[in-house]
Amino acid sequence: MDYRQEIKHLRDILNENGYRYYVLDAPTMSDHEYDMLNRRLEELEAQHPEEVTPDSPTQRVGGRILEGFQPYTHEVPLESLQDVFNGEEVAEFCQRMEQALGTGVEYSLEPKVDGLSVALEYRDGVFVSGATRGDGRVGEDVTENLRTIRSIPMTLPEKLPRLIVRGEVYMSRAVFAEINAQRELDGKPLMANPRNAAAGSLRQLDPRICGERRLDIQIFNLQLAEGREFSSHAGTLAYLEEQRFKVIPHKTLTGAAACQEEIARINDQRMEYPFDIDGAVIKVNTLSDRSVLGSTAKSPKWAVAFKYPPEKKPSVVRDIVIQVGRTGVLTPKAVLAPVRLAGTNVTSATLHNQDYITEKDIRIGDTVIVQKAGEIIPEIVEVDFAKRPERTSPYILPEVCPVCGAPVRRDEDGAALRCTGAECPAQLLRNLTHFASRDAMDIEGLGPAVIQQLVESGLVRNPADLYSLRASDVAKLDRMGEKSSENLIRAIENSKANDLGKLIFGLGIRQVGEKAAKVLAGHFKTMDALMAASEEELTEIDDVGGITAQCIVEYLAQPQSRDLIRRLREAGVNMENTAQLVDERFAGMTFVLTGALTRFDRKAAQAMIEERGGKAAGSVSKRTTYVVAGEAAGSKLKKAQELNIPILTEDEFAKMLE
Repeated sequence: MDYRQEIKHLRDILNENGYRYYVLDAPTMSDHEYDMLNRRLEELEAQHPEEVTPDSPTQRVGGRILEGFQPYTHEVPLESLQDVFNGEEVAEFCQRMEQALGTGVEYSLEPKVDGLSVALEYRDGVFVSGATRGDGRVGEDVTENLRTIRSIPMTLPEKLPRLIVRGEVYMSRAVFAEINAQRELDGKPLMANPRNAAAGSLRQLDPRICGERRLDIQIFNLQLAEGREFSSHAGTLAYLEEQRFKVIPHKTLTGAAACQEEIARINDQRMEYPFDIDGAVIKVNTLSDRSVLGSTAKSPKWAVAFKYPPEKKPSVVRDIVIQVGRTGVLTPKAVLAPVRLAGTNVTSATLHNQDYITEKDIRIGDTVIVQKAGEIIPEIVEVDFAKRPERTSPYILPEVCPVCGAPVRRDEDGAALRCTGAECPAQLLRNLTHFASRDAMDIEGLGPAVIQQLVESGLVRNPADLYSLRASDVAKLDRMGEKSSENLIRAIENSKANDLGKLIFGLGIRQVGEKAAKVLAGHFKTMDALMAASEEELTEIDDVGGITAQCIVEYLAQPQSRDLIRRLREAGVNMENTAQLVDERFAGMTFVLTGALTRFDRKAAQAMIEERGGKAAGSVSKRTTYVVAGEAAGSKLKKAQELNIPILTEDEFAKMLE
């Protein structure tokens, strides 16, 4: 077949399997087979860019970073629902419907997904745009991010002139837990709950980040369908299933009693859904009846949302224990007498930090009221002081880490206590992952999965142990054959020659990022000189403030830190600054990069500026010397124009580098 036929054939296969994988959960090929076919399609499209179409699976994640979201006016308003909170209010709603429509009203009842409402528009069967609900009439155009959601079809079997559907974007509980585990490992703030995570992901300006978050969608309403007529809501949902949408589970019922029974069933089985729910939605099923009922200024009269109240029960605090997370934060946890909440047995609840414990005055032995925040995380709502035992004492967190004995230190915001130990076993996995990362010691092949095996096997207890590994030790790990092991040992050996700045960053000193580590290496030249520096000396350096200086001095004063550096030195790791300036043509200049660069990788461009004595900044100010503007440059370019700052194209910037 010629290339056009092959491209179409590949797209059909990949789109079909994508539908079966992400919507039906019944894939027809392995991940490897899918990846190989997708790679072949990418190659063909690169050779024949004129053949690239919006429905191609290769266009799911665009490379263009957005500068902002444009307003989107909804042709069919995305109305909000009136809330009801008990069986009596459900009965009143059904009674109003029967008074207006007669007896025997049919209802469609479905779980209410706790996510972010969006509208999707198709023209001639092709997805063309999508937007958030906003105020119901005007939302934000998030088309590029919606393309990354694999369960949203890019083309439909029936090519209606126009089709608009409404759905709820969510992050599944499983994905939420997985992402938070990785964020903890990386030392990043944890996401609060799946709903906030979904909303934040869908509003990322870089679609690639949104794609990495693996969002999903449940379609629950047909807003507009040119060329089609339907008599019932259930009929529209059946049609949308035929068009390969992932449609919300629903039932058609008659009468208030049946609705209340279904609401109770959904509540009992809410943890069986992959998504969070915060209620159930009752809708009149017959579409002509909806037209008769109409809407108020804010809500349709033919539907209500039953909101489940948070379940609260008493328990007793049997103990308070301290957990040390992978980022060193000490988290107090209440050990509770078992209590059943939202379908699961609860035996513990996080107490967050000392301020939380003090504010609620939680003590060991107290009777407390417990609920599940967002139906996921157990929390203590209040203390029943009338049942407090005699001779209890306020709980105070320890001053040293319960795992390694190193001093603990309050974070700058005053909320969390953090272990300062460089070799704390509780932080080992996170510290090693950071040490081996690309911007630190850049040890290729030493990812989280391999590190976890090295730790669990007892081969590595701190970063210095990496340099005593042998290929024969590594070869015993899962999926690490002889060649892979030799490559890893070679990468570890090569990392010894890294510049001092990469080592400083790899140590994971709080407040010291990649840029500050380079500045410190360039100023002090050797690790010994840095270790001897005082806070006053450190604060005299640009980009090093008082808090950063304090963190550096405290870290380097710890016996654990000094022992780690000694062992790294004995292993042959470079302790001197070897980075050399190409020249100083950019000395005293500050550059800001904006938009999508096509000739340069952003990090590489920043490095080239620094190698020539300049500074790469993230925001435009009066001190900015030049702004380098790539494609789709937005607010930063506008500000540079307002401040009359010279603007360079990529070609002009390249000439300055020559």
